[in-house]
Amino acid sequence: MEIIRAKTAGFCFGVDRAVKLTYDLLAQGRKVATLGPLIHNAQVVADLEAKGAVTCPDIDAVPDGYEVIIRSHGVPRSVYDKISTRSLAYHDATCPFVAKIHKIAMEADKNGALLLVAGDADHPEVQGIVGHTSGPVQVFANLEELQKLLPTLLQQESIYVVAQTTFRVESWENCKAFLKKECTKARIFDTICNATWARQQEAEDLSQKCDIIVVIGGHHSSNTQKLLQVAARHLRICSRSRSGVIEPAPISPSPPASLTAAASRQPLHQIMPPATMG
Repeated sequence: MEIIRAKTAGFCFGVDRAVKLTYDLLAQGRKVATLGPLIHNAQVVADLEAKGAVTCPDIDAVPDGYEVIIRSHGVPRSVYDKISTRSLAYHDATCPFVAKIHKIAMEADKNGALLLVAGDADHPEVQGIVGHTSGPVQVFANLEELQKLLPTLLQQESIYVVAQTTFRVESWENCKAFLKKECTKARIFDTICNATWARQQEAEDLSQKCDIIVVIGGHHSSNTQKLLQVAARHLRICSRSRSGVIEPAPISPSPPASLTAAASRQPLHQIMPPATMG
């Protein structure tokens, strides 16, 4: 059967940068500790650990003499303070798109503005963003939650609005339209990263051409979940896999199928043999 491969699938810039940095340090014989799993990819994390990397839940768990890797999600300011207190060497692999949001959060703090964040409050990226302001913060996951915040927003003198870099594009556009109409004081910053825009648009396009789309990604990956949501709008079947390699046999004959992957997945030629792809 024909399988259409998404052109945008595979490591995004921020993830690729963090992975290469960590492998390079390990190759130099350095002792490396990552704050949380480096990426949402169990195979890569296991390989890094096999090469000597240690995955730590927080700074307190980092062994003495290890260099800290801050993953692409970024961290709150308090983590940098703890690193300094322990005099640990560190390498900051925060994605530049995320670092940009941190600067906006700090600006909101400086100007006494409420920071309004579109995203998952439990996601490390959002927690890092929130941790860069000491001022008032509200996090919302969708338009419905945003609408419920309107009475609070109308009482604010100044509001800065950002989105998690992997937020669903369609939902963000709806939220922006609502804010522009109902809350004219809000300063809205488009902070969804370019890779997210491109991947979600391609998933939208592919899902209208095929009966099946396989979204490869980790269960806890925000990027994976958003791709699934986009594809599910048009498909009868939408599946995902966290395995390292997908074999073509289980996919039964049908009209063309498509294959895409989240930002923490390897390039598709490493996941599925080229001979099976269109």
